[in-house]
Amino acid sequence: MRLHHVQVSCPTGGEDAARSFYADALGLTEVAKPRALAARGGCWFRAYDEHGGVTAEVHVGVEEPFAPARRAHLALVLDDVDALDRIAARLRAADHLVDQSERDTFIGYLRFHTFDPHGNRVEVLAPFSPPLPG
Repeated sequence: MRLHHVQVSCPTGGEDAARSFYADALGLTEVAKPRALAARGGCWFRAYDEHGGVTAEVHVGVEEPFAPARRAHLALVLDDVDALDRIAARLRAADHLVDQSERDTFIGYLRFHTFDPHGNRVEVLAPFSPPLPG
């Protein structure tokens, strides 16, 4: 079994703000929704590996009444800490909050939390092994 996608919600008309966050700031690629689902609104995003394989998929769906996921969240894992720091810098440059207060609290990873423009929580992490003493 493997995860196919994660869905978060946005209010009616929130797609452009979602695109700004998920595509422009996080670097995911927007993909067309299937024709049968497109009329519902929303937008879909994917991340790909170097061979073109899909590594993550996020669906942003329109929901009314809308309520953001403040505790529940999606978590995107990057290849390394340099990529993590580059994404954090890009988010900050786009005026998105980057909370690093729990950066080293998940063994084997460094991470930060942010929120999309609709208030949905997003975790971004990268594998990390601290240097051995000595």
